Amino acid sequence: MNLAQKAAAYEAAMWSSLFRWVLRRPTSYPPGTRTFSYMGVVKPILIAFIALSAVEIPIFDLIVSRLVPWSPARWIVLGLGAYGLVWMLGLFAMLRLHPHEIGEAGIRIRNGIGVDVTIPWADIAAVHGRYRSLPSGKGVQVEHDDDGPIVNLGTGGQTSVDIVLHRPSSLDLPKGPSEPTTRVRLYADDKDAFVAAARDHLEALTP
Repeated sequence: MNLAQKAAAYEAAMWSSLFRWVLRRPTSYPPGTRTFSYMGVVKPILIAFIALSAVEIPIFDLIVSRLVPWSPARWIVLGLGAYGLVWMLGLFAMLRLHPHEIGEAGIRIRNGIGVDVTIPWADIAAVHGRYRSLPSGKGVQVEHDDDGPIVNLGTGGQTSVDIVLHRPSSLDLPKGPSEPTTRVRLYADDKDAFVAAARDHLEALTP
């Protein structure tokens, strides 16, 4: 999938998420699946941007209508402002409607539609809770230390859950397969509940 196709897919998913969120259409999950939000760390920022976008629309409309003699400019600015506001609402909805999942298949790590990685229980050795700060706010970051690569699937430059794998495994990341790793980190708002749910599954699988 090339860049244009990825952008089109992302845009379609955003509009679909906004439609479902506004109409309150619930997402169906396999029986026994628990979901966990990861947007708490970025929620205040998103709300601030949405509020600012809403305030900017009438301000720019007033400025353009007074200073630009070309009348279509006003409608162009209004259209761009409205689209930007709806786009931010769509992003908010997409993050809400694509949470992490813990179920029979394993741990499914999400970040909107940009990140969707499922790790089967058979590959997982342990799950721990620990807050960490990342070098940047990128959702996917790979770092290296003496023990090899670490795949960070964070939110807002943070992770709160560490997953340890039995053996080096490659993850299907947005830019292609990762280096084989035994350490995956993600961010969940309620790390304690996330870790407890994961450990319950691991214990149930222990002979």
